[in-house]
Amino acid sequence: MEVGQLQRQFVEHTASMFHEGFLDGQFSQLQQLQDESNPDFVVEVVSLFFQDSERLLNELTRALIGAQRVKNSCFNFRNFCEEQNTEACFRCLQLVKQEYLLVKNKLETLFRLEQQILAAGGSIPMIE
Repeated sequence: MEVGQLQRQFVEHTASMFHEGFLDGQFSQLQQLQDESNPDFVVEVVSLFFQDSERLLNELTRALIGAQRVKNSCFNFRNFCEEQNTEACFRCLQLVKQEYLLVKNKLETLFRLEQQILAAGGSIPMIE
C-alpha cells in the first residue's frame, strides 16, 4: 500500500475516533509533542496509560475487601476498558463512584455504631 493511501486511512480513522468520542483535544496535544527525535511518543504515552489504568483497576479491585457491589462495578469497568468501549466506561465509572460513596457511607455508619456500642460498655456482635 502506498504512503499516501496509508496517510489517508490514518487521517480518516483518527477523524472517526474524534467523531465517535474516543479521542479529544488531549490526544491532539500529545500528537503535537511528537517529533522526529521521538516518533513513537504518542504510542508510548498511550501504552503507559493502558498499563497504568489496568494496574490501578487491579489494585482497586483487590483493595475492595467486602465491598462486593463496588468490586463488581470495577470488574465491569475493567472489562469495558479492555474492550475500549468508552461510552460504557464512562457510565460504569459513574456507577463505580456511586457504589463507592454508598459503601463508604454505610461503612462509616457501621463504624459509628461500633464506637457507640463500645462507648456504652457493650461488645461488637459477630455476624455469621
